[in-house]
Amino acid sequence: MEPETSTAVSVNRGLIDYTHWIYGLHAFSVLIGLTTLHSIAGHFAFGLPSIIAVIMNYARRSEARGTWLESHFRWQIRTFWYSWLWIFVTSILAALLLIFLVGFVIAIVGFALIGLWIIYRVARGWLALRDGRPMPLPPVV
Repeated sequence: MEPETSTAVSVNRGLIDYTHWIYGLHAFSVLIGLTTLHSIAGHFAFGLPSIIAVIMNYARRSEARGTWLESHFRWQIRTFWYSWLWIFVTSILAALLLIFLVGFVIAIVGFALIGLWIIYRVARGWLALRDGRPMPLPPVV
């Protein structure tokens, strides 16, 4: 199936493959988090595959500008940085509530929810890329 474009600009097939590689690196981080003692969220945010993937995003983001792939690059970058934000917020909240002995529960539940959110974002984005669809994103401010 040929990807459909949301704009008149054609997309280089190599850039589509490159974007698949980025999703693959993010999915690999999720898999490592699932199969080791690390959390999905922790390995996604701090693991080498995802860090390489976000660097790859920034390296070729300008090539995707104006195409339907731009939304995938933004989706992937936002997923990475929002995971950092949610991990930071969850960690601070858990640390503050540690004195009431519920901090451990907050951390476990919080990191599990962040991990599920990451799995959702990677899967939804990769499926949309496979189908040649852009990702819905808020407008750039």
